Amino acid sequence: MGSLKNKKVFITGAEQGIGYETAKALIESGCDVFAHYFSGTEGVEELVKLAESRGQKASFGFANLINESDALACVNDAAEFLGGIDIVINNVGGIIARKWLGEIESDYWQTVFDVNMTTMKNVTQSALPYLKENTEGASIVNLASLAGRSGGHSGSLTYSMTKGAVLTWTRSLAAELGEFGIRVNAVAPGLILGTRFHDQHTTKESAEETVRGIPLGRAGTSEDVAKAITYLASEYNGFVSGATLDINGGVYRM
Repeated sequence: MGSLKNKKVFITGAEQGIGYETAKALIESGCDVFAHYFSGTEGVEELVKLAESRGQKASFGFANLINESDALACVNDAAEFLGGIDIVINNVGGIIARKWLGEIESDYWQTVFDVNMTTMKNVTQSALPYLKENTEGASIVNLASLAGRSGGHSGSLTYSMTKGAVLTWTRSLAAELGEFGIRVNAVAPGLILGTRFHDQHTTKESAEETVRGIPLGRAGTSEDVAKAITYLASEYNGFVSGATLDINGGVYRM
């Protein structure tokens, strides 16, 4: 793996869960970080303290990333603070609510698409000029989901569709940006407990049933996902691009 020391990271949704643990791991690997948040500053404030205790830089900013101008302003603030951007982690996403086909309204459909795909488009498009400036290559890591591979549980039809789109977006973008030395990869987590997503949308009974079908016999953690993202980020000058790392304890195997 390449050294992450002094690499400049913009990460979305870093206030809790996978985003927080990923930002923490990247700081501990030597990165300077700008953490986007949407709800609550406690987590991102902790990240700033961690970075400063190590003699590194970190800051944070609020944005509604569905809004193109908000996303652009946040990315520009990050680039100004960091002195550029080497790595983008597109972590923001969510199921919003479980709805079956007969219950899906147009507004709900559009909201789920915007949260999971429009945010990713806006951030990546805004960061592209900064990523292209890297002579050593740059890295983008997108958060997909096991649901995008397998179709997910009942009631996650719209969410699963968007996460499948993230997988295709990742492959297509890897082809498009390769000439600039920009690698694009994704991670597809399975059941990751302790996150806002599963706290709100997964019952204890459902989680226990899912765990029984996982070969490793446990649910994943945000730290498990952060390790994989850190690997993909650290291969900033490597040969891995257009790939998806499945982080699910062996429940989905290709």
